Amino acid sequence: MLMNQLQAYFALAQLLCIYCPEPRLMATGLKAFIYKITHWETWHYHLKYIPLYPAWIWYCLRSGSLWFFTPSNPTLAFGGFEGESKQEMYDQLPPGTFPKSLLISKYSPFDELVNNINKAGLSFPLAVKPDVGMMGFLFRRIASAEELKAYHLKMPVDYLVQTLIKYPLEVSVFYYRHPQQQKGTITGFIRKEYLQVIGDGKSTLDQLISAYPRVRFRQPEMRAKHVNRLNYIVPEGEIYYLSLALNLSRGGKMVSLEHEKDDKLLKLFDSLSHYSGHFYYGRYDIKCRSIEDLKEGKNYSILEYNGSGAEPHHVYGNGNNIFQAYQILLHHWKMLYTISSYNNKNGHPYWSFSKGYVFLKHAKKHFKILKQLDNEMPVFS
Repeated sequence: MLMNQLQAYFALAQLLCIYCPEPRLMATGLKAFIYKITHWETWHYHLKYIPLYPAWIWYCLRSGSLWFFTPSNPTLAFGGFEGESKQEMYDQLPPGTFPKSLLISKYSPFDELVNNINKAGLSFPLAVKPDVGMMGFLFRRIASAEELKAYHLKMPVDYLVQTLIKYPLEVSVFYYRHPQQQKGTITGFIRKEYLQVIGDGKSTLDQLISAYPRVRFRQPEMRAKHVNRLNYIVPEGEIYYLSLALNLSRGGKMVSLEHEKDDKLLKLFDSLSHYSGHFYYGRYDIKCRSIEDLKEGKNYSILEYNGSGAEPHHVYGNGNNIFQAYQILLHHWKMLYTISSYNNKNGHPYWSFSKGYVFLKHAKKHFKILKQLDNEMPVFS
């Protein structure tokens, strides 16, 4: 399949060489193509995972369920694979370990919304994001009631209004624990870096976007999101965030913290796993003041817990080639199956085919709406 795609691309490239009136555009397109085929992490999700699908199918057959992963985190919808509620997740974490949050119905009148925010003790600036979301779609910082109103009126789904966490570091920790064991395993620990540009006091935001290599494949998206500030001259030394989502797919960069894994860090995540008693497999996305503070269990906030569908981000942050990445993924899938199988035998059944199919169908439709709206929704602050 990959060879067919490559042949088709080169055939198209030859045609463009003949008919394209602007050689510079062809050169840019060729550079983008070469960059993508030599950086496996930029490949489409399905292209990366095709060689691994037989293993996933084997676990489905072995368990007798297409949704073999659903008992992995029994108290999360669909095992936290996709479409789970963030509020549902927060309700199972220790108080004070996540941002103060308020769930907002898409049907709420705006005046009522403002009153509820005040009653909850929340104040601007705020963070907002869909209650059921993915890949950082529609995460925004909100600095005023006017910005919140603009966001609210456009949102077709329920969303969360939260305290804006201002700790300087965002990290991901991948953790799993077999239900029979008291101690778990941290397989991945990485730091995330924002997609951002730094002003020189002379260039407009549009010029900085054009000159920034990490934005080479998403310039139309960035210009659409920052359309109201493209002519803004960013002061020298000022950091301007192009994306506030730290997913790899949204422009975030993964930096390994493998050397920071130790017993103190594991003790914290063991305690989180045991708090609800049902978080066995997944990735914690956290903001903290420092790595040492996180290990001490202070000055941190859990932004999300991603369950059975969580990708081990450390496949990207540790300089792995694709074969090393495959080894990591296969190991995690084996543990996912092992945990799910045990829980299934101990009172947490696999979802039925019809229940899982309907849930996944609704989730896909939901995320399609979010993705489209994310391209249209401006970055407010």
